[in-house]
Amino acid sequence: MTEETCLANARIVLETREITGQLIIGGNHIARIVETAAVPRGAVDLEGDYLIPGLIELHTDNLEQHLEPRPEVSWPHEAALIAHDAELASCGITTVFDALRIGSTVSGKGRDRRYARQLASELITLREAGALRIGHFIHLRAEICSETLLEELAEFTPQDRIGLISLMDHTPGQRQFRDIDKLREYMQGKRGMSEEEFQHHIAMLKELHDRNGTRHESAAVEAAHKLGVLLASHDDTTAAQVAVSARHGVRLAEFPTTLEAAEACREAGIAVMMGAPNIVRGGSHSGNVSARELADHDLLDILSSDYVPAALLLAAFRLAEIWGDLPRAIRTVTLAPAQVSGLEDRGTLAEGKRADLARVATYNGNPIVRAGWSQGKRIA
Repeated sequence: MTEETCLANARIVLETREITGQLIIGGNHIARIVETAAVPRGAVDLEGDYLIPGLIELHTDNLEQHLEPRPEVSWPHEAALIAHDAELASCGITTVFDALRIGSTVSGKGRDRRYARQLASELITLREAGALRIGHFIHLRAEICSETLLEELAEFTPQDRIGLISLMDHTPGQRQFRDIDKLREYMQGKRGMSEEEFQHHIAMLKELHDRNGTRHESAAVEAAHKLGVLLASHDDTTAAQVAVSARHGVRLAEFPTTLEAAEACREAGIAVMMGAPNIVRGGSHSGNVSARELADHDLLDILSSDYVPAALLLAAFRLAEIWGDLPRAIRTVTLAPAQVSGLEDRGTLAEGKRADLARVATYNGNPIVRAGWSQGKRIA
């Protein structure tokens, strides 16, 4: 018989309401949920903490921070993957779509920064060896302004467990960096560029877009359909750009930069995802529309931790304060990303679903992950 674990005295956050009760794990799934304050003998007493579904992360740059912890410092890949996995588990994340950049510039002053194929293979090996705590899918960030996108796309097959391809167009003067001064501030601060280097960077990207933009975008769209994976747009700014995304079959908009774009996404049936750090900080670091404004207009469907894994749960609790509805806020980091990515076995606490769970306490309104489970196994 399957061994059961009873988590009792919990504030269980269901899809639309909270209950005090017990959740019983049977093997790697949720066996049943009982609304009761009782703590049976042998049960794990959660002492009134929240019990929520494990968080689902669709877009995170966190792995790259482990791969290059300092500028030009490369960290061993396996060690980086294991550390990244452990960090996410500690933040209540039980499913992640690891963002890997495909598309580099290798001519002129560029250098070959291709890494996605090798890293994906290493990730698959670690996963098959049982060395990772949480569920990992691959998110290919297709850089339109690049030279190597086509050959890198060709390196991936349906066996690579790719879950998402996003169309990344960082041509200066539009989308995320339509304000050139914001781009200057970002590049000079992050890369230490001189003004001369910055102007060269802008000219290079614009030339790459003129030369490769159309065919690269078409190839990425075709690859997503061929592989049968979720296709996402990135930094849509205008209704016209959203219309193009809709024609491509985009079902997820990552970080639309204006209210106009978010409204157009809603009309087109495209889910809107915003960055959790945007909620926590109170605004966009690029000067674009704030996630709070979209939340106020009922235009925010999904949150992503983006570059701060711990921001995902914190932002969900901030959204709960804004909306006055914790289950709704928790859905933005659990059920909503599960649904848009086609993961029907997780994202909500219900009988038969994967036992991907997080135990969460609060201190001064800040969530604290006290324990986590992935497929019924304790991971944090």
